[in-house]
Amino acid sequence: MSSDDLHYLDLVDVARRIKVGALSPVTLTEVMLQRIEKLDGGLKSYSTVTPDLALKQAREAEAEIKRGAYRGPLHGVPIAVKDLCYTKGIPTAAGMAIHKVFKPDHDSTVVERFAQAGAVLLGKLQLTEGAFADHHPSITPPVNPWHKDHWSGASSSGSGVATATGLCFASLGSDTGGSIRFPSAANGVTGLKPTWGRVSRYGVFALAESLDHIGPMTRSAADAAAVLGVIAGADPNDPTARQEPVPNYLAELPRGIRGVRIGVDRAFNTTGVDKDMVKVVDDAIAVLSGLGGDMRESKFPSPDRVVKDWLPLCAVETAVAHEATFPKHADQYGPGLRGVIEMGRGLSGLDLTKILIARAAFGGEVAAFFQDVDLLVIPAQYAASPTTATMASLGEDPRAMEMLLRFTSPFDVTGSPTITLPGGFTTKGLPVAFQLVARPLEEDLLLRAGHAFQLATDWHKRRPPI
Repeated sequence: MSSDDLHYLDLVDVARRIKVGALSPVTLTEVMLQRIEKLDGGLKSYSTVTPDLALKQAREAEAEIKRGAYRGPLHGVPIAVKDLCYTKGIPTAAGMAIHKVFKPDHDSTVVERFAQAGAVLLGKLQLTEGAFADHHPSITPPVNPWHKDHWSGASSSGSGVATATGLCFASLGSDTGGSIRFPSAANGVTGLKPTWGRVSRYGVFALAESLDHIGPMTRSAADAAAVLGVIAGADPNDPTARQEPVPNYLAELPRGIRGVRIGVDRAFNTTGVDKDMVKVVDDAIAVLSGLGGDMRESKFPSPDRVVKDWLPLCAVETAVAHEATFPKHADQYGPGLRGVIEMGRGLSGLDLTKILIARAAFGGEVAAFFQDVDLLVIPAQYAASPTTATMASLGEDPRAMEMLLRFTSPFDVTGSPTITLPGGFTTKGLPVAFQLVARPLEEDLLLRAGHAFQLATDWHKRRPPI
C-alpha cells in the first residue's frame, strides 16, 4: 500500500498491520505529520502539532513491538486530543486567549491512558472558547471539509475535521450539550458520548461539571470501541468516574443486534426536523430492522423542560468553572463565553433548584422508558447540515437554540450514552447523521449496533473532497 492511502485506514486495520510488523509506526507517523503540514493550514483543525513527541513515541512503540511487547490496538497508532485535555509541558488553551501559554505540569487521565496504551500523540485539536458555543474572536474556526460555508460543529470542531480528513486515526471530543455529536454529524464521522463518568474528566478543563462527557471521535464504530476500551474506567483522581469494570468492547462487536428492542418515536423524530434528516433516520430504521432489530413504536418523555433548562444550568456551572478568572479577567473573554458566565452568575438559588428538580424527574422518566426498549433511534439534530451563517444567528432566537439542542442536551442532562453514525447525505452532498441512545453503561450495545449498521452500509467510508 502506498503512503498516499494510509491516512484513511481504519484504526483497527492500522493496529493489525502494526502488530504483525507490516506497518511501521515511525513511517506512519511521518506520513501523518506530512499530511497535517500539507492540509491543516486550510482546515485549521489543530491548535498545536507535536512532531518531536510523536516521533519519539513512534520510535518507542516500534522498538517495543519488535521485541514482542505489544500493548494493544492503540500501540503505535497516531491520534490527537481536544485541546482541553491537559498535556504535560504542551500548551493546553481550551480555546481561550487567557490560557494560550498555559502548559500543565501533568497529563490528564485520558492522555495518560493513551500513553500507557502506546498511542502516538500528533497534537492538540482546536475548539470553541472554553468548549462553549463560539470560537474566541482571535481564533479561526476549523473548516468543514465537505463545504467551507457549512458548520463544522461545536465545540469539538477540530476533532471532527481532523478525523474526517485523515489527519489522525482517532480523536477525543467533549460533550456538554452536543459537542461530540454535532461535529461528528457535520464532518461525517462516528462519535460516542459515553455514560457520564464512564471516562475520567481529571485534567480536563470543565465547561459544566455535571454535564461534561469525554469520548472518542473516529471513522467507525469499531475504532470507537478500541479507543473507549483504553480511556474508560475508574480513576482515583476523579471521584465521579464510574467504578464498574470496562468490557472488551471490540470482542462484543460481532454479536449484532438480532432481537434488540429499538424504540422509534416518529412524532419526536419529525417535529420541526428537515426532510434530509427525516429521510436518514427512516432509512436507518429500515437497515436496523433488516439486521434483526425489534423495532417498537414508542413515546419518548417530553424533553421540553430540560432543553429549556439546559442553558441556565450550563451557565451556572460554567460560572463556577471560571470563578478564578472571571470577572477578574473578563476583558480577555469573547462575547459568547462571557455572556453565558454572566447569565450563570445572575441565576437565583430558587431558579437553580427548580432546574435540578425537573432534571431529576426527567431522569426518572427516561429510566422508565428504557424498561421497554434497549435502544432509541433519533436524529443527530433538527437540521441536516446548517450553514455557518445560520449558526451565527442562532443565538438571536431562543426557540432555534432549543431546537438545535432538542436531540442532544437531554442525554447530557441524564448522562445517557449515545452514538452518532453517518447515515446519508443531503441533496447538496453534505453528510447527515442519526443517533442511537442506550441505558447507562451500555456502550457495548451502542457499539455493537453501530458496527452492525456500518457492516451493512458504507456511509462512514465516504471521504470529503479535499
